[in-house]
Amino acid sequence: MEIKSIKTNKTVTGLTGWVDTIRHHGGLLFIEIRDYQGKIQLVTDSPDKFPEVKNEYLVSISGKVVKRNKDNINVNLEHGDKEIQLSELNIISYSKVLPFQIEDNLDIDEQIRLKYRYLDLRRPEMQRNIQLRSDVFASIRSTMMAKNINEIDTPTLIKSMPEGARDFIVPSRKNSGKFYALPQSPQMYKQLFMISGFESYYQIARCYRDEDSRKDRQPEFTQFDLEIPFYEPTDIQKIIEELVCNLFKDCMDINIDTPFTRVSYEECILKHGTDKPDLRNPLDIKDITHIFDNTKIEFISKLILD
Repeated sequence: MEIKSIKTNKTVTGLTGWVDTIRHHGGLLFIEIRDYQGKIQLVTDSPDKFPEVKNEYLVSISGKVVKRNKDNINVNLEHGDKEIQLSELNIISYSKVLPFQIEDNLDIDEQIRLKYRYLDLRRPEMQRNIQLRSDVFASIRSTMMAKNINEIDTPTLIKSMPEGARDFIVPSRKNSGKFYALPQSPQMYKQLFMISGFESYYQIARCYRDEDSRKDRQPEFTQFDLEIPFYEPTDIQKIIEELVCNLFKDCMDINIDTPFTRVSYEECILKHGTDKPDLRNPLDIKDITHIFDNTKIEFISKLILD
């Protein structure tokens, strides 16, 4: 049974979840448990019956679901208007003392979080990130399907080809001294599809580049790749524009105004000094070459000499 399926005035049996918080309040014991879908509060006036319960224990419980008093409703929880009067609790799995709490806004070294990745991923913030990633992929596929653009996979063990970075290589067991390369992008294979007569191609591709990490690049990353022959750049721009609008609407319920502002490469370089400017930064390059024409230079030189 899942927390999302519980109903008021019903008795639940075998509801499973992790102990999120424990609070002793006089003669009452409050326990919040969570599963993959949410949290629910348990309450009992017999705390002595459950002395062994600790944070992050995996438990199975039984009890009656009741409505909370109006003053005790937690508006921040989906099921904050109800609680379970606990009658039975069985510990399925015990937990040692945690290296950090399962909560958002952690001020803790990233290496510790990575060492205990399975705990870090229990935090609501990380759960939301993973869910958002899944929603993004679903939205991409929905938009591409509506446009009849084919999703095609390409190999990840390939022959090394010259690209913009070093390849990661994988030794071949059957051919001593030979190696596969991991793809920096699906460039060559998607072009093979195009010259083979496929009408369109897109892929949510896993890519690998043996280079130092940067803020916008990791050794292993995922990219959206699209190829449609005989289309003009403006046609591709319109597809990407619709894709981005759908992403924000589907995943975050945000409406984006269209059309997007188009900026030429030349304008980008002259105005911002880069072909990927952060337009939130209002600092633009100003061309002041005209100040230094020959007449003004001669006038300034004369002032200096005088």
